[in-house]
Amino acid sequence: MPDARVERFDAPDGTKLGYHILGDGPPVVCVPGGPGRASVYLEDLAGLSDTHSLVKFDLRGTGISELPADRDSLAFPRLAEDVELLREQRNLDRMDLLGHSAGCIVAMTYAARHPERISRLVLVTPSAHLFGDVSDDLEAIRRSRSGESWYPDAAAAQAELELLPPHRRNRPTPELRMFAYGRWDERCQEHAASTDSQMSLRATAAFGAGADFDVDALRTGLSKLTAPVLVVVGGRDGLTGVRAGYLVADLMPNSRVVEIPAAGHFPWVDEPEQFRSALGDFLD
Repeated sequence: MPDARVERFDAPDGTKLGYHILGDGPPVVCVPGGPGRASVYLEDLAGLSDTHSLVKFDLRGTGISELPADRDSLAFPRLAEDVELLREQRNLDRMDLLGHSAGCIVAMTYAARHPERISRLVLVTPSAHLFGDVSDDLEAIRRSRSGESWYPDAAAAQAELELLPPHRRNRPTPELRMFAYGRWDERCQEHAASTDSQMSLRATAAFGAGADFDVDALRTGLSKLTAPVLVVVGGRDGLTGVRAGYLVADLMPNSRVVEIPAAGHFPWVDEPEQFRSALGDFLD
C-alpha cells in the first residue's frame, strides 16, 4: 500500500483534525467505524486508491485527530458536522461519501442534513441498531462457523459476555474477533491484531447520541435523499449481520444492496476482488 499524504485543519472549537489521502483520482471521503477507530484499518479499500483518491478521515479523538476538550463533541451527531468541515476544507461542492460500520451512522446523519452535498453514498456493513434492529440473524451466522477450530473458545467467550451488564458488552474482545471475518487466515489475523492499537476508548464511549437525538428526523431526512446509495453486506458478518444492511437500505429511496456471501464485517479484507468490483462499478 502506498504512503498516504497527511493533512490537518482546525475545527471552530480549536480541535485539530486530520485525514490521510491515498491515490490521485476522484475523491471518496471515508468515515471509519469502531466506533473510535483510526482510519488506517481501512487500508486502500482493496485497491480502490488505484482509481480514486481516498480521503480517510480520523474522527476527533482518534488517529492523528486531537481529543477535544468537550467530550460531548465525540457523539456521532457532532461528528457528522466535522464531515462538513472536511468537505469545505477540500473545496468539494459535492462528494462521494463512504462509511464503514459505526461510521455509517455518521455518514447517514451527514447525508440527511446535507443531501445536496452527496453525489453518491456507500455504506459498508452498517448496523441498524439505531433504528430498532436487534440483529436477529447474528446467532445463525455465528453458528454457521461451528466447524472451525476456534469456535468452541469463541462461543464460550460469547456466553460469558452475555452475562455482563449491557454497557460493557459493546467492547470487542480478542476472543470474538474471528466472528468479524469471513475466514480466519493469516491475512485476517494480522488485520484483527491491529485493533487495540487503533482504538480510542474515550471516543468509543462517547460515540452514542444523547437522549435528545431525533431518530425520526433522521429517518425523514434519509427518505428524501435522492443520491444513489450502495449498501455492502457480508454474508458471514458476525458483528452486524446481513439483515441490518437491508433495513438500512430501505430507509433511502435510491439504494441497492450488494451481498458478498463469503465476506465478514471487513469485506475488503475477506473478498477484495468482489468488494473492489462492487465499489468500482458503483463509483465509476
